Amino acid sequence: MSALEVDGRHIALDAEGYLRDLQDWTPAVACALAAREALELTPEHWEILELLRRFHAEFQLSPATRPLIRYVAQQLGPDKGNSLHLNRLFRGTPAKLAARLAGLPKPTNCI
Repeated sequence: MSALEVDGRHIALDAEGYLRDLQDWTPAVACALAAREALELTPEHWEILELLRRFHAEFQLSPATRPLIRYVAQQLGPDKGNSLHLNRLFRGTPAKLAARLAGLPKPTNCI
């Protein structure tokens, strides 16, 4: 098991880097997780992460790539709800990486 130290707090992660306790998530935790991926979060990233957190709050799951794209398109329009935009932001693994950074569980049907 790995962990992060964020603002003096010990944040437990599973073997794939997802939070063990979803309640540990904060924006600072998201930034620390992104840094582990050599990724700096921009307003575009935050827009998707906040949307993912709303999706999880509503449906109690993390969407796989296709449902994520569809949901982003419904909420933010087709310019942002497409695979090219999400792959650019989250380096080709938008559902998995975005869920990890948003402090959510791994999408169930992602390898």
